[in-house]
Amino acid sequence: MGISVVINTYNEAENLPHCLDALKGFDEIVVCDMESTDATVEIARSYGCKVVTFPKGNHTICEPARDMAVQSASHPWVLVVDADETVTPQLRDYLYDFIGNPGDVAGLFIPRKNYVMHRFRRSSYPDAQLRFLKRDGAHWPPVIHSHPTVDGTIAHIPPGRQDLALRHKSMSLTDIVERMNRYTSAQVEKKRNKRVNLLSMVFIPWWFFFKIYILGGSFRYGVAGYIVAKKDAISRFYMLAKIYEARNTPKFLEKERDL
Repeated sequence: MGISVVINTYNEAENLPHCLDALKGFDEIVVCDMESTDATVEIARSYGCKVVTFPKGNHTICEPARDMAVQSASHPWVLVVDADETVTPQLRDYLYDFIGNPGDVAGLFIPRKNYVMHRFRRSSYPDAQLRFLKRDGAHWPPVIHSHPTVDGTIAHIPPGRQDLALRHKSMSLTDIVERMNRYTSAQVEKKRNKRVNLLSMVFIPWWFFFKIYILGGSFRYGVAGYIVAKKDAISRFYMLAKIYEARNTPKFLEKERDL
């Protein structure tokens, strides 16, 4: 019984080699590419990966391609990894030991360590991700930040074992802002029916800042901690603002009047 690693990609030439270097010892690596325009596919093939293509179309997130990636795996157990993440040897060994006697478990939540400005973001840990699952019976909703459904019991890797956590690459502020804009836009359709008013636009970003900076302890990390908390607050603000904008377009208002 083996394990396939699947990676969804779009223009990940910069990140992919570091990710693939950390995947030695797995039975198979599948790269599901969304028609990259850089060297992503060439890099994947040079590492001996199985490459499949998912038409990008108008997609700006990877979730619509997750099902195809998982079902393209040759082995019954699948580890889903993003190109800007790395897997520790300890996690690899843990997963192989696990599939020797999984019982009725069909999915595992894996903790993830996030880094911002090259600092471990403790306030976000364990940020558990359902990334290890049985291929058969799995389904991944095509919605941003969604978790897959599996046919069986779901378990968690203990967060105290930080050596078993996925490592999420530290992003530059430019990358953070670009991703924030893309992700908040992708969430608008999902949350379009959410009522947004002035009170929510003032309070919700403030609450997220307070929760991360004070309750989450980001204040301990100086300027970097303040930037992290402020970034999350701004992200919530722009998401609410985009929902408000979408709800107040003539097309949406006309639709509401027809209901």
